Amino acid sequence: MDLDEPKVMGILNVTPDSFYDGSRVQTEKEILTRAEEILAQGGDVIDVGACSTRPDSQPASEEEEWARLCFALRAIRREMPEAVISVDTFRASIACRSIEEYGADIINDVSEGADEGMFRVVAEAGVPYILTSQQKNMYDTLLSFSAKVLELRNLGQKDILLDPGFGFGKTHDGDFLIMSELNKLLCMELPVVVGVSRKSMIYRTLDISPSEALNSTTALNTIALTKGASILRVHDVAEAKQVVRLFCKL
Repeated sequence: MDLDEPKVMGILNVTPDSFYDGSRVQTEKEILTRAEEILAQGGDVIDVGACSTRPDSQPASEEEEWARLCFALRAIRREMPEAVISVDTFRASIACRSIEEYGADIINDVSEGADEGMFRVVAEAGVPYILTSQQKNMYDTLLSFSAKVLELRNLGQKDILLDPGFGFGKTHDGDFLIMSELNKLLCMELPVVVGVSRKSMIYRTLDISPSEALNSTTALNTIALTKGASILRVHDVAEAKQVVRLFCKL
């Protein structure tokens, strides 16, 4: 995938408890409708998650996560075999099965590699890996990324993408400070993924609901692109693609 032009990753949550109810799909019809919508609106990647990682949530068991994910991946692969699928999971066992049984193209891990088997799984499979920071500030994020990337490289991992982890282990002020310093991640010479779509850093700052946070999400996505983001992870694909098209005119 050529990242000279920024790409858009559409969110598909096979969960009953994700923070934004507009992203939740559970029946096969809902899953396929959402996947088709992402592709029709120009999405480059479908990011499938089956375990909510919203703050204060109780993670689904490994068995429940796999049951949900398996159900979704089977349907998408059957109807859209050429789709690029990212699997959003922090469990190495789930990542391994997603790759082996359904040909997951990317593993999106929000835990900063907390499962010690994760790095080996992606390296041995040769699958691109999104490493998400749980650190509170850019200084610690860069230190952690440097160590984790070295560990991955030593295992033979080739394709690594960096996500600063908006909403993970940070205050809302910390999230905005990291956004202001996002370009500092470019020193790692790796693609940067940004996921701020309708998150609490937006709706709590503005005292609105997640359903009202599209315009402000678009504003932050625009800022992220000017600071070097290569992939936008979003709920609203059409609007993000419009931002990318306009940005590429600059």
